[in-house]
Amino acid sequence: QVQLVESGGGLVQPGGSLRLSCAASGKDFSSAIMGWYRQAPGKQRDLVAHIRSDGRPNYEYSVRGRFAISRDNAKDTVSLQMNSLKPEDPAVYYCNVLSGSDVYWGRGTQVTVSS
Repeated sequence: QVQLVESGGGLVQPGGSLRLSCAASGKDFSSAIMGWYRQAPGKQRDLVAHIRSDGRPNYEYSVRGRFAISRDNAKDTVSLQMNSLKPEDPAVYYCNVLSGSDVYWGRGTQVTVSS
């Protein structure tokens, strides 16, 4: 059974940093695309960043230069380092894995930015 377990959300002040991590288990994800989406209240779930198996990242425009995605293929983990957090960043952040034609989601972790 595939499981994605996120960790690292929380409350941070504007300009602060958080690191999200997601551990995937249940199958071989070495060739999968791993990433993060976010969903704020009343809005759709949008891509934040994803990373291919070869390490090539792709970022949503508003997080470029502030967020960094990384993965450890040996451990099937994907992380998102979020720096310079802004008031528009709060949302539930979801880990996402695209493996062939299969899509998997984590349960989400809340990120709150407030002074």
